[in-house]
Amino acid sequence: MSDNSLTIEIVVPQSPEQVLDAVTNVRGWWHEGLEGESAAVGDEFTFTDYVEHWCRFRLTEVVPARRVVWLVIDSRLDFVENHTEWTGTQVIFDIDRTPDGTRLKFTHEGLRPTVECYAACSRGWEFYINESIKDLITVGTGQPIAKQ
Repeated sequence: MSDNSLTIEIVVPQSPEQVLDAVTNVRGWWHEGLEGESAAVGDEFTFTDYVEHWCRFRLTEVVPARRVVWLVIDSRLDFVENHTEWTGTQVIFDIDRTPDGTRLKFTHEGLRPTVECYAACSRGWEFYINESIKDLITVGTGQPIAKQ
């Protein structure tokens, strides 16, 4: 993106519908202990790593087999000075059919290199997109944080 927000892309051989199913199965690739729902417009869920990161998300857009958008409506990141730097950012999943299958383009709009948590947060997202959600899509099992 022109605003330098974190963007990660993967291509998988599965259909856009299968990719959408994985994206909305957040417990299957990010965290088994999410509270709330994560599949339809208006759904809200909370994430915590049980140590230093808590966020509440609202789904603001769901276009079947095309796009999902989460708005961070509240956050607390205890490992940076500005604990709420994710609040107001958006997490966007764009899904497009390609000749090789389906492209998933992940963007955390507002997570830029100038944000204090960028290095740590981008490493986390890179794992969850390049490995965990990709595994969920391609082999049926992701690598989410276990529920405590």
